[in-house]
Amino acid sequence: MGPFGMNEMIVVLLVVLLLFGGKKIPELFRAMGKGVSEFKKGVEEGKADPKADPLAPPEIDADTGKTS
Repeated sequence: MGPFGMNEMIVVLLVVLLLFGGKKIPELFRAMGKGVSEFKKGVEEGKADPKADPLAPPEIDADTGKTS
């Protein structure tokens, strides 16, 4: 099983066209583009603050007892 050939790509495109219709395809790709850009934005924000560990428990202020 090698990479997709031209025939397989045409079949996949036809199935997508039948499932979603011609008017929904631009909306679908627009939504995918927004999702990818939000993902990239989140990755860049994570790189900007290396101390921010999402799995670390929140720090509790000793004076107020609240999380920071």
